[in-house]
Amino acid sequence: MADDWFWGRDGQTNAGAGGGYASKGAAGHDLPGRTQARACSVSELNRYVNALMKSDPILREIWVRGEISNYRPHDSGHHYFTLKDGAGAIRCVMFRSAASRLRFRLENGMKVVAGGSVSVYERDGVYQLYCEELRSDGTGDLYVAYEQMKARLAEEGLFDAENKRPLPLLPDSVCVITSPTGAVIQDILNVALRRFPKATIKLVPVQVQGETAAAQIARAVARVNRLGLADVIIVGRGGGSIEDLWAFNEEIVARAVAASQIPVVSAVGHETDFTICDFAADLRAPTPSAAAELVFPDFAALAARLSQADRNLRAALSRKAERARQRLERCRAGAAFTRPLDRVDFARMRLNGAEERLLAATRGYAAKSAARAAVLAARLNALSPLAVLGRGYAYVTDSETGKTLRSARDTGVGRGVAVRLGEGGLVCEVRELRDL
Repeated sequence: MADDWFWGRDGQTNAGAGGGYASKGAAGHDLPGRTQARACSVSELNRYVNALMKSDPILREIWVRGEISNYRPHDSGHHYFTLKDGAGAIRCVMFRSAASRLRFRLENGMKVVAGGSVSVYERDGVYQLYCEELRSDGTGDLYVAYEQMKARLAEEGLFDAENKRPLPLLPDSVCVITSPTGAVIQDILNVALRRFPKATIKLVPVQVQGETAAAQIARAVARVNRLGLADVIIVGRGGGSIEDLWAFNEEIVARAVAASQIPVVSAVGHETDFTICDFAADLRAPTPSAAAELVFPDFAALAARLSQADRNLRAALSRKAERARQRLERCRAGAAFTRPLDRVDFARMRLNGAEERLLAATRGYAAKSAARAAVLAARLNALSPLAVLGRGYAYVTDSETGKTLRSARDTGVGRGVAVRLGEGGLVCEVRELRDL
């Protein structure tokens, strides 16, 4: 359809074409006259206008370019939105049957070209575009779908680096999921058998292009995991257009690869081709041949490395043994082996010296302690009552009560008193009380 689709094919506008209608519509619907007596109902008018639109060949098959806004997906699967440009807008609906064929998700602000027909929604009297097909305007549909799915799965964490599994150094067996008739399996076999002649490679045949390819690839990945058929899985195919590689952009393949417990290497297309499978896999190889080089070690290089490691280990053990022998010789030539009792004699001398120092310290401490004790004893003796009595004083108590007598008034004439002297004592009877 030309860009001037809103003009009739003969250069006349639709309005001009419609001006020729009289009381009978193009579809045979009666249109009442303009008089009040012949007024039509709202539904009749809407039905008449709808018939006019449906009879217009331009409106029956038209393409409209615009930007999506007011997008509202319905639970029924229908899509409702508005297409607008800088000067106008039109309501659009895309029913579930047509929407199921969309390769990308609709979003507000997306520029599209919509193909379908224009008619009136008779209940509301609003004309709208019934879309049968939507294409991305400016970029291909598949590229838009690819970018949308990549962003959505990345947001889920499907491509996170912490989920990637390392490849084993020496895989016992490798499963290659690819077409049995393509060059991929032959390229992998050539590289693998050249690098690692003992390689065990199992082909899991699938379609790599077409409507059923994605489901076959996903089932093959799940089956290899379920049966434990390999240590590494290579998923691959040769190069091609984005349409040719689309099976590896399907969500079912990405989720199967990400869920695999066996490390997966994605080898899809050429070096510049990227698919969703590449991001979901544990490792991306630019080509199938490169995948084989990543999975299978170079046997000759590995053998050389092992031989060199063996030589290095033997040399290291030899050097360590030589150092141990030299240390043993030094020990054998040392005094501990030639004069073993020297250390005992030296220890005995140190013990004797320590014993003498201990005895001297003990005697000095005892002498100091005895002198201090004598001084303390002299001080105690000077304070002792016995020392006072020894100087001619006496200690007098009542014979009956034992109470110490400090005054003549504490006793009486005829009472008995006990007198303690410096040596011995006396028992006396008071004959007279005297005041000093």
